[in-house]
Amino acid sequence: MLNNKGFDLWADGYDKSVGLSDEDGTYPFAGYKTILNAIYGLVLSGSGRMVLDIGFGTGTLTAKLYEQGCTIYGQDFSGRMLELARKKMPDAALYQGDFSLGLAEKLRQKKYDAIIATYSLHHLGDKQKIRFIRELLPLLTEEGKIYIGDVAFETRRQLNECKAKAGDEWDDEEIYFVYEELKTYIPNLTFKKYSDCAGLFVIGK
Repeated sequence: MLNNKGFDLWADGYDKSVGLSDEDGTYPFAGYKTILNAIYGLVLSGSGRMVLDIGFGTGTLTAKLYEQGCTIYGQDFSGRMLELARKKMPDAALYQGDFSLGLAEKLRQKKYDAIIATYSLHHLGDKQKIRFIRELLPLLTEEGKIYIGDVAFETRRQLNECKAKAGDEWDDEEIYFVYEELKTYIPNLTFKKYSDCAGLFVIGK
């Protein structure tokens, strides 16, 4: 797993690395742009513009929402990612911190129309994911939604097939979503597959 220092070192080349994997249609970022576009459209079609981005990275998605007038809040544990994102979104309320240890107090005091997590929650274990998502639900407005785009699979078998195909490229330190295993614990969870290794979860109250 990449730690804080690892993400700082990767920050400047992050978008390029993601783009190459997405264009090649390979693990882990096949479907990345399609998922971000889907979330972008869903957020803007909603009734509100208060957005929380968890693990926002360089602000690839939220900068576009910011340009459309959304009020952006976010947390990321990389200081360098934060620096790059702030250049794109100078008026956004962005905080540095490890979300696996909880959200910043000021972020917990707000209500959001959309909570976004793209390619960030796979750093949490399965039980941590469930607990974290449950903690986010009270932060939603009445019509608000959580959007999670990530390396994800409908079944454990599909995950194992992707792992076999990826070979040495597979990251054993990342823990990926499996829809059939999560749906029992999280009500109102839907999943749409966008590639052999990625999909989008939508969760409402």
